[in-house]
Amino acid sequence: MLKVGEHITLDFLGVKKEYTPEFYEKIFYKISKKAKVELLKISSHKFEPQGFTSVALLSESHMSFHTFPERGVVSFDFFTCGKISPRVALTILKKEIDHRRVVMKNFDRSSTALKDDIYSTAGQKKYYVVNEILEKLVSKVGQKLEILNLEEYGNALFIDNELQVAEKDERLYSSTFVKSGMDLCKRKGNVAVIGGGDGGVVRECLQNNFNYIDWFELDPQVVELSYKYLPKITSRVKKSNKVNTYWGDAFKSIKSVEDLKYDQIYVDLNDDQYCIDLAKRNMKGLKRILRKGGAITAQVGCQDKKPKQIKNWIKVLDESFGNFKISEIFIPSFDCRWNFASSSKK
Repeated sequence: MLKVGEHITLDFLGVKKEYTPEFYEKIFYKISKKAKVELLKISSHKFEPQGFTSVALLSESHMSFHTFPERGVVSFDFFTCGKISPRVALTILKKEIDHRRVVMKNFDRSSTALKDDIYSTAGQKKYYVVNEILEKLVSKVGQKLEILNLEEYGNALFIDNELQVAEKDERLYSSTFVKSGMDLCKRKGNVAVIGGGDGGVVRECLQNNFNYIDWFELDPQVVELSYKYLPKITSRVKKSNKVNTYWGDAFKSIKSVEDLKYDQIYVDLNDDQYCIDLAKRNMKGLKRILRKGGAITAQVGCQDKKPKQIKNWIKVLDESFGNFKISEIFIPSFDCRWNFASSSKK
């Protein structure tokens, strides 16, 4: 990690007094002395009917005040590459400004970035620490694809800002997924994998010595990026002659598949209602190509975060096959327990 500097923001709330620009200029000098930075120039602008902005140019970067008297807010920020943390400003400002409370945010300005976890809630924000952006593009089928090197989980694939797989713990997901189906059907014949562009589920099927694997994947660029940046997951898949890949809409492709071809079907689509509805509309076709005694398994998401979604998936499978079984595993990079739903064809 290359550290550029440290940045602090302080928002003073409940400020009833409207201080003069000269008051804040004196504070700039007090902070500069305490932080041992060189103040080069101060520039201020007063607004009508109220409020002003004042910026102090430093050899080591800058400080600034922005006042909002109508809201009782004084905002301060201090960015420095100096040796002393800009947080020293807090002690001075708390004594000088009459306020009700202060909100402080501190940032290390560096080569490390943060990626939002889209499952964060309003009350609990979570991020992935990103060391490097390895690839970023919009694929020809319209998906936003990112390969990021994460501090904790290694190279990872994001699609439309959602983490799909991280190389450090991918095997937990894929092995549990495949085992869920095998618990209902022990036969190691032919397999269909629908989706799963990172290749992890296909690799697990190879690992378990299935006879033949038909892989139905919408987006070739997802597979290309996975081959390039996730070799720990995909290298065996790329070399195998037991895998036949069909590109495009999987449910259109399976219309030409012979009846009763597969012992296992793994549905690795996005965990959203659109994909549930898509699978429901095509469940008759999936049932047609599944052998008697065979199993169909879908990744259905997180019970804690999307309970309604899992309930809807179970309903689709139960209505089609008259039975279902739920498996789950904790995935550290997902920060939750992930669920897989399986049904057998009686």
